[in-house]
Amino acid sequence: MQIVIAGAGIGGLAAALALHADGHEVRVIESVPEIKPLGVGINLLPQAVKVLDELGLAEALLSRGIATRELSYFNRFGQRIWTEPRGLFGGFQAPQISLSRGALQMTLLQHALERLGAERIVTGRKLMRFETRGDVALAVFSAADQVVETEGDILVCADGIHSMARRQMYPEEGAPIYSGRVLWRSTSYAEPFLSGATMIMAGYEAQKFVAYPIEPAGAGRQRINWIAELRVPVMREKEDWYRAGDIADFLPAFADWKFDWLDVPQLIGDAERIYEYPMVDRDPVEAWTSGSVTLVGDAAHAMYPIGSNGASQAILDAGALVRALRAHTNPRTALQVYEAERLPATAAIVRANRHNGPEHCMQLAHERAPEGFNLLEDVFAPGELQAIADHYKSLTGMKRKAS
Repeated sequence: MQIVIAGAGIGGLAAALALHADGHEVRVIESVPEIKPLGVGINLLPQAVKVLDELGLAEALLSRGIATRELSYFNRFGQRIWTEPRGLFGGFQAPQISLSRGALQMTLLQHALERLGAERIVTGRKLMRFETRGDVALAVFSAADQVVETEGDILVCADGIHSMARRQMYPEEGAPIYSGRVLWRSTSYAEPFLSGATMIMAGYEAQKFVAYPIEPAGAGRQRINWIAELRVPVMREKEDWYRAGDIADFLPAFADWKFDWLDVPQLIGDAERIYEYPMVDRDPVEAWTSGSVTLVGDAAHAMYPIGSNGASQAILDAGALVRALRAHTNPRTALQVYEAERLPATAAIVRANRHNGPEHCMQLAHERAPEGFNLLEDVFAPGELQAIADHYKSLTGMKRKAS
């Protein structure tokens, strides 16, 4: 089957590799003239790594990142609320991997170039519109001063949160929805904290700090990815993944977050380039598919970066699309089966993330013990924290290996 993919981000490249491995003829068309290793850190959940492992990519990604050992939640005083082992350390199907987003992007691109062929990945063409003509999906791209039409049996639109394809399907939808919170993201070199492979989240809904290593330690220091989050009621500017941030806008709020296991203001002060962007998502929609055209990744289900699900769910889309096409030779039927599996699942995550997902335990700790606690059992009922964690893992498709 001939498949055209609009977008060479994580979702688009993962879909291209998975579809190619299953015997389809794939072309990827990207809007930017040159694909570059942009961004800071990213976390891949075990269920997504399993999909990439089946494509022979897990070892390459592990060599460029960290196998996350555990995830720990803390209050704003650095008191531990909950810790659970992750990836293979927690008995899951694959490792959980923390690495640079650029390393992930370029690893996917490198393998796509090698497997599909460089001529099958075209840059500098932006999707303008699509249509289905009979059994053919037609994509219309703008390229410099010309318009280029490309046909395939299926068009997969992985063109991001500002997807042109989604806009054509839902012309009245408007801009992404602002959460009322702003994220400042960066990386810093620092001494390893806790196990040296721990992902931490501290604070509560209106003020939060996330940190995890994305490279192995060298000479006693490690590259740490971090996110500082604050409530900012009015969005100051349109969201932009790569707008430079000003440390003065958020460092004062974290000035006293000096824990015995991590000095947050020092980590912020040692930042490499800081990026600022408002936290946004989109409402779930009724359908992703129109004729022989469908959506994947942020184009389909843009969500808050809670629970490490953005990239991971895009990769799961790729796996589901392959399974649907394997089971159904009719492209339109396959796309409907794919949508039926993935749309409800991701819509549930979008909604759960609006209520803090697994980070709800931090909000509860703040509400019940705003000045900290002496005993955790005074704050949470027996089994309450485990139930919060297990519910979200079930919601997102994180499964342990069968015993």
